[in-house]
Amino acid sequence: MLMAALERALAYQAQSLQAVSRTFALTIPQLPEALRDAVGNGYLLCRIADTIEDDPDMPWEKKACWQAKFLRVVEGADDPAAFAAALGADLSPAMPEAEHDLIRHTPEVVAITHSLNPTQQAALSRCVRIMGMGMAEFQQHASLQGLADMAALDRYCYVVAGVVGEMLTSLFVEFEPLLAEHDAEMQRLAVSFGQGLQMTNILKDIWDDWQRGVSWMPRALFQRHGCDIAGVRPGSRDPAFQAGLSELLGIAADHLQNALRYTLMIPAGQTGMRDFCLWAIAMAVLTLRRIAENPAFASGSEVKISRRSVHRVVLLSRLLHRSDALLQWSFRVGVKPLPLSSAVAQP
Repeated sequence: MLMAALERALAYQAQSLQAVSRTFALTIPQLPEALRDAVGNGYLLCRIADTIEDDPDMPWEKKACWQAKFLRVVEGADDPAAFAAALGADLSPAMPEAEHDLIRHTPEVVAITHSLNPTQQAALSRCVRIMGMGMAEFQQHASLQGLADMAALDRYCYVVAGVVGEMLTSLFVEFEPLLAEHDAEMQRLAVSFGQGLQMTNILKDIWDDWQRGVSWMPRALFQRHGCDIAGVRPGSRDPAFQAGLSELLGIAADHLQNALRYTLMIPAGQTGMRDFCLWAIAMAVLTLRRIAENPAFASGSEVKISRRSVHRVVLLSRLLHRSDALLQWSFRVGVKPLPLSSAVAQP
């Protein structure tokens, strides 16, 4: 009976990944089978935390309370069914149905978490703890005024993405013994990897977030270029705004350079693990290029990469994933149109 329930939960996990994330639904199946369940489960746990954060009608105090309750559920201290029912009743009707469905199925998601080995459970719980507490902190001050400076943006990217990179690294190192000697360096690079992906999402979604009354742009960076970020509107052609945007594109590209360094530490024979990372990096680079080509965009849909581009990423990755030299060359070609920065330290 227990095995049958776990199989049903795993089937739901695969279905839900398709509904809530096109990217992860594509990349997770590339991983070795022994990693897929843990990584997929880690993503859905993060997606539940994100769902709480993204609710447009919930005050930040209540979000903080729900994040704390969710952590207790993940750690086995609270009943997941009671949590799912209560949060489901509290969640805004404006949230997508796929996320309402995910909340309803919290018991199945957490059942998978509790079936993982102790090292995997510890990595996932740590991620949920840091992410939940961090997002609650930033929600308290979220507004169109943006974040104070790059240090605040770095911190935000860490709690929503860098910590995910640390979680994945813990799972990868446990699975592949050859990575153990590189664990400390990979953990440092993982934070930069996560920031590169998160900054790409922030820049792509800048005007979608603006519609929700939120900005994650660093005020001080834009002020240095003579731009008040709170006064900028979608489709802006203000040279000062576009100068700030260009600087952020360069910083994001530098973080993706660190993401490639991380990926090349994975043994070439682990092509599935490499593809999991390479596809995310390549799609981020292509998105940054779309933004650089159209800096006066007014909606994320205008700079979203096409399915054809995704298919090209998949094909190129499968051709090159064993060759460090060719991957480095391909990355240099990919980022060449971007305004590279020297603001990101090498971990």
